[in-house]
Amino acid sequence: MSYDFHKTKILIVEDNLPMLELTKSLLQTFGVGEVIPAKHGEGGFKEFCNHNPDIVIADWMMVPMDGISLTRRMRNDPKSPNQYTPVILMTGFSEKRRVVQARDAGVTEFLVKPFNARDLYRRIAQVIERPRQFVRSEDFFGPDRRRSTKDEHRGPYRRTQDKSITPEVEDIAFQEIVKSGDN
Repeated sequence: MSYDFHKTKILIVEDNLPMLELTKSLLQTFGVGEVIPAKHGEGGFKEFCNHNPDIVIADWMMVPMDGISLTRRMRNDPKSPNQYTPVILMTGFSEKRRVVQARDAGVTEFLVKPFNARDLYRRIAQVIERPRQFVRSEDFFGPDRRRSTKDEHRGPYRRTQDKSITPEVEDIAFQEIVKSGDN
């Protein structure tokens, strides 16, 4: 599916000038109406507040404020014009712990460098086609961290730690699963 982005505003926060220019050029090729550049997280938050973009694309590793800190600030600072703005985090890190750290900071999508035009377009399409509900708790505000919408679970306990409560409870849960399978 092709989108008409001519009314879309996207903020790019990237301290590497060639990467900033490349990303900006790709977005303009996609037809994005307004691309706002920022060279680090501090400037990115200022531009975010001034322009209230539709999407933010930020690099992870920046000084003085990185992309994770920028995302947390966008989600929690009272000055934030829109705490729900999708954030696509660009990074060279693809280890699971890094993805989890980004997700837990409130990042919407993860884009691993090096990327191509199709990868960037897909992340933008993802935030449009599959917007995620936001969750607020004592220590988190951001997109729902659960991606799966499958409801395959058939027993009383869903999480791994739930199953190991006691052997008796586990046996009862197993019996309930067996009974439900007979129906």
